Amino acid sequence: MPANLEVFLCYAREDELLCKELVVYLAGLKRQGFFDVWYDREISAGIEYEQENDKHLNTAHIILLLISQYFMNSNYCYLVEMQRAIERHECGDARVIPVLLRPVYFQRAPFAKLMPLPTNKKPITDSSWHSIEEAFFDVAEGIRKTAEELAIKLSINSPIIPLQASSQPVGLGASRLAMSRNHQYKSGDKVRHDRFGEGIVLKSEIEQDIEFLEIQFEGINGKKIFSLDFSKLEKL
Repeated sequence: MPANLEVFLCYAREDELLCKELVVYLAGLKRQGFFDVWYDREISAGIEYEQENDKHLNTAHIILLLISQYFMNSNYCYLVEMQRAIERHECGDARVIPVLLRPVYFQRAPFAKLMPLPTNKKPITDSSWHSIEEAFFDVAEGIRKTAEELAIKLSINSPIIPLQASSQPVGLGASRLAMSRNHQYKSGDKVRHDRFGEGIVLKSEIEQDIEFLEIQFEGINGKKIFSLDFSKLEKL
């Protein structure tokens, strides 16, 4: 079986060791031709990080979300990579699989509707596993089965062929390249959102060249965080 599919790993920096261990378990399947594996440590020196990362996020056939408290806390993982992955999943362009690394509440997250790995829904670091190797093997087997299903469904052959391509530039890279590194919003700015109405910007932060806003909307308890790459806000 030629390596036709690509698996993309989305993870928080705090989980890098677990991510690398998963890559080791997937390497055996890669050698047997089930798929190629890509994550950001594959980026060579001198290559533009955002552009290369976005290219693979927008063309991978299987996207793994490595779920932990760190993933849920990361604006970049949760509001950018995960949102783009879910968009591609819902369009049928990719298969998104949450991989539970550590115990964390995620039942109201957009990916909660998707069947996760391990198959027993216990995080890889859960003490109920006989060994962490058993947990990683369970995850690798689940990914292998998904890859076999996709290969049959898509009937694709070498070389790697990205799924449905848009005639327009798709993904995060184009918007980021066009975006200024300067803040577009500042604390105290008034904004309007189609769903939540009018609010006030409490904080603006730039992470990975993307601006994130913390906003307090009128009549709504709690603050909300938005990414300017995806959120439609009107400055008042």
